[in-house]
Amino acid sequence: MLEAMNIDEITEFLGALDGVLILRPGPGDGTPEIAWGDKFFYYAPDGEIPANTQPFATVVTKNYPDDERSRLDRSGVFRVNIQVGTELFTTWTGRAPRDPEPTDTDPSVTDTVIAHPVYGKLGWLAVVAPGPRTTETIRELLRVAYDRACSRTRRRTESR
Repeated sequence: MLEAMNIDEITEFLGALDGVLILRPGPGDGTPEIAWGDKFFYYAPDGEIPANTQPFATVVTKNYPDDERSRLDRSGVFRVNIQVGTELFTTWTGRAPRDPEPTDTDPSVTDTVIAHPVYGKLGWLAVVAPGPRTTETIRELLRVAYDRACSRTRRRTESR
């Protein structure tokens, strides 16, 4: 059985992919204090944060304003967020991203692929406190998100 992926393993996995830029906000770097300790993953082959682009994955370690339902204030709990697009979002959740969220949804459930509680409408999935059930799935979804980010960058570059 696979062991749970921790934040360092997720960071190492993504950092080993070509062109991934990892933002690690912290004291003294000009980032908002709320982001300190979190990680933001971009496809940026030139090493610069792409203009007008969101990260393709993030790891958050605490609740944000208007994003408390995952209960990231529990000890040792973090959430990995992955931008997978409409098709995979629908496959995993059984609904389109803009469809209403079922009323029985619990975004604090652990080791389960869920719609991101805030950005699900934009095709983001999430896993709170990844464990052995989701380790391989997280790797697969992160690879898809990375490939999608690479394709978007290529399309932008070719259209210039």
